[in-house]
This record gives sequence, structure tokens and C-alpha cells, in this order.
Amino acid sequence: MSELHGNLIDGEWVKGDAVPNINPSDTNDVVGDYARATKADALAAIAAAKAAFPKWSRSGPLERHAVLRKASDEILARKDELGRLLSREEGKTLAEGVGETIRAAQIFDFFAGEALRLAGEILPSVRPGVGVEITREAVGVVGIITPWNFPIAIPAWKLAPALCYGNTVVFKPADLVPGCSWAIVDILHRAGLPKGVLNLVMGKGSVVGQAMLDSADINAVTFTGSVGTGKRVAAASIEHNRKFQLEMGGKNPLVVLDDADLAIAVDCAVNGAFFSTGQRCTASSRLIVQDGIQDKFVAAVTEKLKNLVVDNALKAGTQIGPVVDQNQLDQDEKYIAIGRDEGAKLAFGGERLNRETPGFYLQPALFTEATNAMRISQEEIFGPVASVIRVKDYEEALHVANDTPFGLSSGICTTSLKHATHFKRNAEAGMVMVNLATAGVDFHVPFGGRKGSSHGPREQGRYAAEFYTTVKTAYTLA
Repeated sequence: MSELHGNLIDGEWVKGDAVPNINPSDTNDVVGDYARATKADALAAIAAAKAAFPKWSRSGPLERHAVLRKASDEILARKDELGRLLSREEGKTLAEGVGETIRAAQIFDFFAGEALRLAGEILPSVRPGVGVEITREAVGVVGIITPWNFPIAIPAWKLAPALCYGNTVVFKPADLVPGCSWAIVDILHRAGLPKGVLNLVMGKGSVVGQAMLDSADINAVTFTGSVGTGKRVAAASIEHNRKFQLEMGGKNPLVVLDDADLAIAVDCAVNGAFFSTGQRCTASSRLIVQDGIQDKFVAAVTEKLKNLVVDNALKAGTQIGPVVDQNQLDQDEKYIAIGRDEGAKLAFGGERLNRETPGFYLQPALFTEATNAMRISQEEIFGPVASVIRVKDYEEALHVANDTPFGLSSGICTTSLKHATHFKRNAEAGMVMVNLATAGVDFHVPFGGRKGSSHGPREQGRYAAEFYTTVKTAYTLA
């Protein structure tokens, strides 16, 4: 057994029952052993965060800046090591793992700067002799619950603003990918955070997550994960009158019009639908294609899929790694069977693959002859599975694109300025892409969706302040 990685509670590493972290590219490879927190551990972490809040929330901006900047510098310096760790535990290719690690460093660097740019307003009152000050203050103890598909970037874009604005944190990462979260917490801990400001509790959502949701001492919860769990987070948060922020996925459309540049459209579709093994909430799983280009588009996408290398995430030349675990692989295969039963044509892929190392390998699956009413077009699969839906014109394409309970990301491939402009205004999504893949966003601008995809203020960039702070208005008689 390797060294046991403990939970961080009130500045101390606390041991617990060991749980192995398994590499989905090679199930014989144990990435590490990580302690599983108990309910008592979670409650201790909440108490520590509550005790640390008064002092940390009143700390100077330079102190917060220094911690976040030091963390950014170390993450960037260790990008190859941390990127490899990410790829081992989640299954992204090594290039994707390193790229995500660099993004995490950039996020911490951005919020290090934001700590020095905290601002308010001074306004005259409508009453003579009265001054008004509008300021932002920390919310309190923030519970952070993150998913397994971006094991370093999503924790970064929640942890960095939470700490930047003076909150204390209880952080529960996904049970499948504790390694990157442990590493980033260790980095922040050594960067100089006072004890109790950041607490890590790894373990089951039914135990650790539930203890967080049940606690009246958690003042805000930010969650990324499934729709079902998100609804439970919302219900529990309403019970305690706490702030909550939900990111719950998507069923994102990529519209391809007859006038599109075919090469660009194919690149957007393959990248958006299948890279990162399709395990992105922004993945373009609905390819809505106009009649005139449909046959050429399907042929070109199929040809590209045939040449994609699906293999061990750490192997040179791999373009798509494995599915994250057996449960996700089973879900992907279930939906492939559903698509066939619904009458869609499996034009390519969908088969399990055997490689040199035992893992959860799945050939990317492309359906044609799909309709938007099918389950494979309405329910999030979260795997390398996409459906082509044929439409006659732009108006029908826009209608189909918006005909979904989700509204995270939406894309269009076209050379028409008229259609691109209209689509940006009328796509019912939080993010719109023109001649770009629906997956792939910048770290300094807002991230989030509409309808069933998201709830609450946007994440990332300066908009993060809306969630991690509360506004105070103060009046003074001169």
C-alpha cells in the first residue's frame, strides 16, 4: 500500500479508511490511497471553517493575493507532474491533463489579481448631508462540491474566488478523483493559508456531502454535477436559507448550415463531441445539420473518427482516453442500445475496445437518422456519443437547438453573418459559439447556462463576485 493521503481539517492532515484511486487506462495501476472522511470529519471541518472565518474575512488583500499567487506559481511549475496525475486518475490524454493544469494556474493567478482590485462605490444620498458606501463582503463558510470530469480546473475556479473574497471553505471533491484535489489543497495549505480556512473532506457524497448540506453553519454551496444531486442541493439550501450555485450539465447543439466551411464544421463537431471522451458538460452531443451538407458532413466526420487513436491516456499519440469507470461505461452502452431501439442508425463505433492495458475503452459512437424527440437527443449521456439530426433550414435548426431542457452551450457553423448574428441573439444558452466547438471556454469570462443547466450567479471571471460576496450598503450622516 502507498502512503495514505489524509483529509485536511483545521490545518492538520487526518487519516481515515484507505480507498484506492484506480487508473481508468490501466485498472492494475493504483494512483494512490486516499482517506475517506466520516460524518464526524465533515462536521469538524465545518466547525473549523466557521471558527476561522472572522479573522480570514478581515485579512488584508495583499495576504490573500500572496497565497493565491504562490499557489499559481507552484501549479504552473509542476504542470507536467500534475497533468500526469490528472490523466492517470481521470483518463484524459496527457496533453489535455497538462492543459487543464495550466488553466488551473491561470485561474489562481487571475484571482490573485482580483484580491488587489476589490472595489466599492461611494454615492451621494438623496438626503442632504448623508453619504452612502456600497461594499462587498465575504459570504461566510462556503461548501464546495466538485465533479470528476475536470478534477483540477473546476476545483480551481471555485476555490480561488472563495478564498480571494475572504470566505472559508469546506471542500468535497468527487470520490473518483481525489488525487488532483489533494494536491491543490496541499499547495494552498503550504502557500500560507491559516488553519481552518481551507478544509478538505474526501469521501462519499451520501456521507460527507450530506453532512455539509444538513449543516446550518454552511452559508453557501457551490455544486457541479448531476441534475438529480443538484436538485437535492437546492432543496437542502432553501431549508437553511443559504446561497447556492448549481452547474448541472447540458445537451448542447452544434448547428451546421449548408454554407458552413466543411472542414471547420467537422473539426468543431469531433472536438466538441468526442474529445475528453465526451465527458464534458459543454460537449456537443446533438449535431443539427442542414439537408444540403448532411451527407458530406457525416462522411467527413466518420472518416475522422476512423482515424482517431483511442488508447491509454499516458501513451504518446493517444487522442481519446478511456471512459472514467465501469459505471460510466455501462451508462454509455445503455444509451447506445437505447438509440438503436429508438430507430436511430449507428453509423460508426459504439464498441468496447481492448488495448495493451486493461481499461474502460469505448469507440466513439455516431448516430444518424436521429430525431430531437429521442432520448439520446434529450438526456445527457456524458460519453463519446453524438447524434446527427437532419433539418431543412436555419429556422428549423434554431428551433431544434432550443428544444431541450438544458441551456449551457450552443454552437453554429456558418459563413453567413446574418445567421450567425441571429443565432447569437436567439440561442437559448448561457454560452454561444460561432465556428468554434461548444466545448472550450476562457478562464476570465463568465461560465454558466440557462434552464436546467445552471442556477445562480455565473462562475469564473469578475462575475464570480456575485456568488462569493454579499453586498452591504452603509449610510453616514456627515
